[in-house]
Amino acid sequence: MKLQLLKSKIHNAIVTSGDLEYEGSITIDSELLELADMIPNEKVLVVNNNNGERFETYIIKGAPGSREIQLNGAAARCALVGDEIIIMTFAVLDEEEARNFKPMVLIVDRRNNPKRRHRIGEEDEPLS
Repeated sequence: MKLQLLKSKIHNAIVTSGDLEYEGSITIDSELLELADMIPNEKVLVVNNNNGERFETYIIKGAPGSREIQLNGAAARCALVGDEIIIMTFAVLDEEEARNFKPMVLIVDRRNNPKRRHRIGEEDEPLS
């Protein structure tokens, strides 16, 4: 049996910009991607904490250190600049693998600076 589990998430990220004219996706600072164990083109589920909107898209790598979280194309209509979002990736694992898997959680501040990260069930790793 295969199970779909949370692989990683960036928690409480702030939307920095939107571009309706772009074909679609979410642009994320490449440093944040690395810290969160996410990769370009990976499918994400995004939850807007301000309005409850949920949508799926894919990741585009942003400039390192930019702290950019830009919604592109139709996704730009799902959140306003300044909205707080959660960005999640998922993995399909066999049952045995799934029982021992621990997702990565990256917590950022109101400027998208990484504060700390941890694997669920493990100690925080301070980053600031």
